[in-house]
This record gives sequence, C-alpha cells and structure tokens, in this order.
Amino acid sequence: MRLIRIGICALLAFTVLAHGAVEGWSEGVLEIGAALLFVWWGVLFARGSLPALRWNWLLAPAAALWVLVVVQYLVGFTAVPFLTRVEIMKYSALAILLFLAVQAYETLEQWQGFVWFVLALGFAVSVLGILQYFTFNGKLYWFRELRYGGLPFGPYVNRNHFAGLVELIVPTGFALLVLRAERRDRMPLIAILTLLPIGALFLSASRGGIVGFFIEVGLVMVLAFIRRRGRNLVVAGAVVFIFAGALVGWLGIGPAFARFAAYQKFEVTEQRRAELAKETWHIFADHPLGGTGFGTFQAELPHYASAYHGDFVFHAHNDYLEALSETGLVGGIFYLTFLIVLLREGWRCTARAANVMDLAFHIGALAACCGLLAHSLVDFNLHIPSNALLFLLQAVIATSPTPFALAENANSLGYTANSAVEIGVDPV
Repeated sequence: MRLIRIGICALLAFTVLAHGAVEGWSEGVLEIGAALLFVWWGVLFARGSLPALRWNWLLAPAAALWVLVVVQYLVGFTAVPFLTRVEIMKYSALAILLFLAVQAYETLEQWQGFVWFVLALGFAVSVLGILQYFTFNGKLYWFRELRYGGLPFGPYVNRNHFAGLVELIVPTGFALLVLRAERRDRMPLIAILTLLPIGALFLSASRGGIVGFFIEVGLVMVLAFIRRRGRNLVVAGAVVFIFAGALVGWLGIGPAFARFAAYQKFEVTEQRRAELAKETWHIFADHPLGGTGFGTFQAELPHYASAYHGDFVFHAHNDYLEALSETGLVGGIFYLTFLIVLLREGWRCTARAANVMDLAFHIGALAACCGLLAHSLVDFNLHIPSNALLFLLQAVIATSPTPFALAENANSLGYTANSAVEIGVDPV
C-alpha cells in the first residue's frame, strides 16, 4: 500500500503543477496513472497481500453516478457522445483514486504523512504564485504562452482555481494551529506552511476564494469549540489571524485588488454569471430526468444563449446547476447523497476522534470541503481535475475514522509520552 500512497501523492502534485490537469495530455497522465495504481492494487489483492476491503459510504453515490453516466453513453442518452466519453474517462480516474485512498489510508500515521505532504505542496505552489505575481511577464512558469488569455496565478491559468486549491489546504493547517495538535517543535513550521498560502490567496484577489476562506475559518472555530471547549481556542485563532493579516498587509493586498480589477474584462462578469445560471436552468428544465449527457454543457449552451457574447463558455460557473443540466434529477440525487454522506459522516468522525490530532484532521478536512462547495456556487473548481482530486481526498479524511489512538502509535509517530502530554494529545 505504500506504493499506492506515494502514487496518489505524486498524481496530486502532478495535476496541480500541470495547470490543474485541464489539458488533454495531462488528463491522459492522470488517467493512466490511476489505472496503473488500480492494477497494482488488484495484483496485491489477488495475491492476498492486503487486508479485507475497507468501506466508506462516499463510494456508494460515487459508484452510482459512474453507472448513470456510463448508461447515458451506452444507451445514447447524451447530446454529444464524444464529450461524454472524455468526461467518463476523467471521472473514472478520480473515482479510482477515491477508492484507492479509502483502501490505502487507514492509520493516523498515514494521514499525518499525507497532511504534511499537502501542506508542503500548498506552500510550494504559493511561493510560485507570489514570485510570479511580482515578476509576471505574461507567461505561465515565465515561458509558456497563454493561448486563450486568462488571469493566471501560480500554475493555474485562472486565479480562482488557485484560490480553490488553497481553500482545500489551509483549513487543515489552521485546525492544527488552533488545536495545537502537533508537537511544539513542529508548530512554527506548520504556521509557515499555513500562513504563506493565506497571503497568496489574498494576493490572488479571488473574491469567491476569500469568501470561502472566511467560511472555512468560521467552521473550524465552531467545530473546534463544540468538540473541545476552551478559551485557548479563541486566543489561538486570534493569534493566527493577526499574523495572517500582517502577512497580507506586507504583501500588499490593496495593489493586488487594484491590479486585478483592471483586468476584469478577461473574466466572466456578475451579469454574465447570472445569464449563465438562467440558461443552464433552462437546459435542465428541458431535460429534467437524465440531463443532456455528462460533459455536454459546452455543446448545449449555445442553443440556449440569450445573446451572443463573442466567447465560448466551457462551464456554467455554478457546479450545481451544471451537474443538474448534464445528469438531471437522477444524477442530482446521487450528488446530493454524496454531500449528505460527507456532512453526516464528517460530523460523526469529529465526535469519535481519538485524540486532538485526529480531531484537527477531521475538522480541517470537513471545513475544506465545505469551503470549496460554497465557492462552487460561483465557479467550477470541481471541474478542475487537481482540485476535484484533492476535494475527494479531503472528503475521505473527513469521513474516515482512524482506528488507532495516537497513544497506541506514539513511537511510530515520533512522540514520547512527555511530548504527547505537552501538546495536549489526549483522548477527546
């Protein structure tokens, strides 16, 4: 399973650095990589080298949606079979990685390694974004031309999708800081890995991302207070906010907003978003049961456009309406079931957390998912493979109880009995 965990992390890093894996070549790498990991898991399972299959209720609606879109394609209930086939391949890769994550990550030690990897990835991408912001020459990575324009930040062509990535990473670091869930000697490093992405998020000037971030902070504080009462939580949260605010001010948030406001012509306006929402709803109203077919929104929208805008829109800038337009009420039920399972099992896992680190992981992951879901009302982060993959991995953390308390794994995690007491790692 170690190789599978490494493979999942490698694919996550690749998709992020490859502009979110929104191009054909990078999508192909994601799909091939997921298939190879699944084959390796199958070999191990057939040899009896693995324990029994692990179950997570998120798998049920994910599998049901996969069956639905495959039936759409096979039966011909899709407006454009080619687009549906492409989207099925991409979704199959994400579903495979969701399944493998459930099987490969079980102990608190394994999740701790993943969390540290994600925090480091977010820090590295944020450094890239900040450097690019101050030295931008109009090209991605300073050498790749923007073929279709855009407002890039870091490896992403769209700054809102960089913000979506940060939204999925920062809450876990914030929860670890507020709950002081790591060893004291590691807390300064966690602070650095968390605060710099916050600064980069504000520097990107993504309004949806910033609103989502504040929602996440509120959720972390509320859940932490409910599950572990104490004045120290408020103090710790205030300290993190003060340092984050100081960093944002030092980076120069005012000029960032002014700069991006000058380039609003490259983005979809609020009026256009409202038009897209109305047009997408009309698509759903004409195909209420099964939708027009997975991935066919871009082909169907021109038939419902109220006016010609001289551009080509790939997504509705509202993941919920786009999902309804493509999969109808049947697909909507599966999406809704996934969200219900996420919230229900995530809440239960916070109640059953064995220790404060376990609690921080679950709170951070649940808040990260909720923040991105809020952002999805005005954007399409869940159609960016890198962000969709990290969302699914965070959903697994939020809904997967860790079977061993930290006290039982203290040696493997590098803790002594004294250090565990020092950081307050005790049963919740």
